[in-house]
Amino acid sequence: MAESNEFFREVDEEYRRDRIAQIWKRYQTLIISLAVVIVAAVGGWRYWQHVERSRAEAAAARYQEAIRLAQDGKGEEAAQILRTLADDSATGYKILARFRLAAELAQQRAEEGAKAFDALAADGSVPATLQDLARLRAAMLRLDADAAAAQQGLEKLATPTNPWRHTAREMLGLSALKRGDYDAAGRWFDQIAADREAPQALRSRLEIYTALVAGGPVQVTQ
Repeated sequence: MAESNEFFREVDEEYRRDRIAQIWKRYQTLIISLAVVIVAAVGGWRYWQHVERSRAEAAAARYQEAIRLAQDGKGEEAAQILRTLADDSATGYKILARFRLAAELAQQRAEEGAKAFDALAADGSVPATLQDLARLRAAMLRLDADAAAAQQGLEKLATPTNPWRHTAREMLGLSALKRGDYDAAGRWFDQIAADREAPQALRSRLEIYTALVAGGPVQVTQ
């Protein structure tokens, strides 16, 4: 019985070898071609990863150089590097460079900086969260020059699910305090107090804000 099993196993193996030989003879060109394609694809993918990593590292170095130049008071040189990064869609620093350019511009001319942030907010290629951040920055720059427009922009960001709602509510409350509208200020500060996700640092400042609201307008005596 054992010899019989051994015989059938050898026949089965011989049959499989013949089948493999037939398949190889018939499809060897295709098999070799597929192997070459796979090897080339893996090599190409690894090369692409290397190139992308190198470009990202170079972009990071250029961005850090721009920050250093800005801190050293060489704003135009810094802006030139940032503009180059902002025009380079192949690196992840494109959006970051545009935000930094807008911030640098805002230091010189608030409205021009606000317009640069407006452009970021209107750009569909910018992630939604960063679009809202751009709207927040633009509104904050306009608080003094165009309080009504700034307030309208901030109110859109003060919704319960917006990630920038804490800063928006704080700015709205402070703006209301500045113009003497203590009721409005109190409402915005109450929203911060009721939000369980409000940062601890903001809650610490909130104690001062609520004390100012409770004190009301300062009465000037002669």
